[in-house]
Parts: sequence; structure tokens; C-alpha cells
Amino acid sequence: MTRLTRNDYVIRAIRPDDWQRVKQLRLDALRDPVAHLAFLETYEEAAARPDSFWQDRAIGSGEGSTSALQFVAEAPDGSWAGSLAVLIEEAGTKDWAGFPVERRQGHVVGVFVRPEHRGNGLVEALFEAGVAWAWERGAERVRLYVHARNARAQAAYRRIGFRPSGVEVSFVKNEAEQELEFVLER
Repeated sequence: MTRLTRNDYVIRAIRPDDWQRVKQLRLDALRDPVAHLAFLETYEEAAARPDSFWQDRAIGSGEGSTSALQFVAEAPDGSWAGSLAVLIEEAGTKDWAGFPVERRQGHVVGVFVRPEHRGNGLVEALFEAGVAWAWERGAERVRLYVHARNARAQAAYRRIGFRPSGVEVSFVKNEAEQELEFVLER
């Protein structure tokens, strides 16, 4: 897989042997003050998962996968500054939440950039890599869900070119908590 370099960060797909770093970055993301708005699992749920879960995740969404790929941003010091994953959803199937998929599309999940790396274009670089990967696989559009109260994330997604589709769903037990679908059309 081609590596993208931006501002001395290297954007690349994870590899199976990265599973421990995948786990640590996810746990760190779930400690973020807005994690309850951004992710559908808690720190406690993720921390309780066995190592085999993280190993399988690194294989299933790692370098060479054709249905899901997780990208990481490596900082100049080798630490991981952020990540996002893209799932390919096929027309005629149902997505992970049980909703029908009408066209081949990419679905961005798990977006996180460490606070000390925000505001420097890193999220845009991660999206550039993820969206390009989806287009290369024939996606007609790329979508994501963002919490209705997560203004910071919504602003970032708009800067990248995503727009609200008008679709609102609730993935949480409290029906008043709405997620908005944002899409990027080809």
C-alpha cells in the first residue's frame, strides 16, 4: 500500500502485527472527553475484549484487506497520532446497524486524532487516504455518522467536503440521541 506523507506524518494502513497499538489507540480514543458522542462503545467494553479480538481486528482491517481498512497517522517520533477506518458496504446488503445499503459505498468509522495533533490538517490527510481507498474500490459515495451534538466533528467533516444527507438515526438506547449521516458524493 502506498504511504501518504503530510507535514512529516506518515499515513498508512495498519498491519496485523500492529494489533497492540490498534488496541491502545482505541482505548485512548475512548478516554477522550467527547468519546460518549463519538463512539458506540465504552472504554470498559473495549478494555475487556481479549487480545484475540484486537488481533482479528488488525488482520481484518489491515493492509491487504479489500472490505475494510484502518489507516493510522504516524507522527515523526513514531507514535500514532490518529486513525480512521473505512468499511466497504455492498448494495443490496444491510449495514452493521441493520439498515439497507442502496449502493456500493464506503463507510468511515472510528475517527480519532489525539488532542495534541489536532488543528494541523491531520484529519484531512487521514480522510484523503481513506476516501481514495474507497474510490479505488468502486464506491459511489462515502458516508459516516456523527452525533447531532458533536459540533467539532461536524465542522471537520464539512471542511473535508461531507454534507448532511438528511438521514437521522438513533444507535443508542436513548431515542433522543440522534446521529446524522454525512456523505461525500463522487
